[in-house]
Amino acid sequence: QVQLVESGGGSVQSGGSLRLSCVIYGPPFRTLGIQWLRQAPGKDPEGVAAIDTGGRPIYSDAVKGRFTISRDNAKNTLYLQMNNLTFGDTAMYYCATEPDSGWTLTLDPSRFKYRGQGTQVTVSS
Repeated sequence: QVQLVESGGGSVQSGGSLRLSCVIYGPPFRTLGIQWLRQAPGKDPEGVAAIDTGGRPIYSDAVKGRFTISRDNAKNTLYLQMNNLTFGDTAMYYCATEPDSGWTLTLDPSRFKYRGQGTQVTVSS
C-alpha cells in the first residue's frame, strides 16, 4: 500500500514563498521517482516538478527558476520550495509516485498511480 501525505500549503501574497512537504509511506522511498503536480479549478492537472532516485530534477517552464524540488531519503519526504509566487500558482498541489519508479522522470500528471490528498496554495495579488 502506498500513502502520500502533503502539507505546507496556505495563503500568501504575490511575491511570497511557501514550502510544501510530502511524506510517503509504503515502498522504499529511495527507490521512487516522485512528481509534484497541481490543479486549478476548471483546469487540467499540470506537472510542475519531478525528481528521480538520483536526485535529478526537472521543472515545467511555468515554475523554472522559482520552484525547487528536493528529497530527504532519511525522512521519506519530498519538498517543493516555491518562491516569488504569483496568482497563477494558485491551485491544489499533489505529490504522486508509484513503486519501482526510481528512474522515471516525467511531468506527465497521469503517469503515476498514487497521489496524495493535496494541499491548497492560494496566492493573492
